[in-house]
Amino acid sequence: MTSLSEMLGNLIYEGRGKITVTRVVDVEENKVEHSAAGNGRLKDTDTAEIDTFWAIPVGKNVVYGEGQGILYPKIGGIVTFKGYGIGTANEGGKTSFRGTNFYKTSSTELSFINNMIGVFEFEVDESGNTELKVWEWK
Repeated sequence: MTSLSEMLGNLIYEGRGKITVTRVVDVEENKVEHSAAGNGRLKDTDTAEIDTFWAIPVGKNVVYGEGQGILYPKIGGIVTFKGYGIGTANEGGKTSFRGTNFYKTSSTELSFINNMIGVFEFEVDESGNTELKVWEWK
């Protein structure tokens, strides 16, 4: 059996951003949607990023979320992703999500990411600052 440390590969993306828009989607579910914009690095390539994600409470200090986004690498082309995760809120106002992203692109230079599954850590602080790290799941 493969161990967890053998399943996680290299860091493939690291970025920071800021929530730009928040809206209530459904008051019955307490579903809230956020859009964010930022910059990062996809392997060795600088990128701009926009994404939208929503979250609903599923327990005490626990939320389930889904999102999608687009990376705009400086070398051209685009990379899209969809993600799913579970978040926990701490007393300091920061919410930390853990989950998976699924990637695709039509760029031949970035084709390594096609159908790749990434395992992520995503944090949002009380001021709307975001931080994302994604590792390849082998």
